[in-house]
Amino acid sequence: MIKLYGFGQSRSFRCLWALEEAGIEYEYINAKLRTDPEDPESAKHPSYLQLNVQGKVPTLVNEDLVLTESVAILNYIARCAPESGLLPNGSMDLYARLDELVSFVLAELEQPLWSKGKHMFALPEEQRIPEMLKTAEFEFNKAVNTLEHLLNENEFAIGNQFTIADILLAHTFNWAIRFEFDVPEKYLDLRNRLYERAAAKRAMELVA
Repeated sequence: MIKLYGFGQSRSFRCLWALEEAGIEYEYINAKLRTDPEDPESAKHPSYLQLNVQGKVPTLVNEDLVLTESVAILNYIARCAPESGLLPNGSMDLYARLDELVSFVLAELEQPLWSKGKHMFALPEEQRIPEMLKTAEFEFNKAVNTLEHLLNENEFAIGNQFTIADILLAHTFNWAIRFEFDVPEKYLDLRNRLYERAAAKRAMELVA
């Protein structure tokens, strides 16, 4: 059985949501972040570091396979359940659009959010740079403007079905809301609409 180690609404939530969408049997294990390494449930405990050397989440374990990057996990889950439609059944051009959008979310849209998070709470205090917060806002606004040219007015991001791209977009805008960025109304609506999916609600119940 697949095991997913995660924490709250961090990047691991994407993977938990995908597992619920895919209908795959799994075990969810809460890994405590920023806690005493001697705590057996801590992500800094030696037993967890054997799985994920960075002491972060997510981590997916399936027999001998260990994955620690959220998009790799999303793709793996989608390929384990092709009937879920999390990866589109379409042309090479459609897959190219999917790859482009996933890459953009990771490299451009999410990056300023994590920059703000690191300089708010994740980094040691002596490494935080308050001026980075304004830079993060500038970069996020720039990324949102670019996104306007990558998305159309369809219900879903790629083709006419819900895919991993929709999970990434909804989760990233959820981060933006929680980190108090100025999110345009249309993307607030996108986040709210997709988080109303039954699978997303089931995943939220597990991390509440």
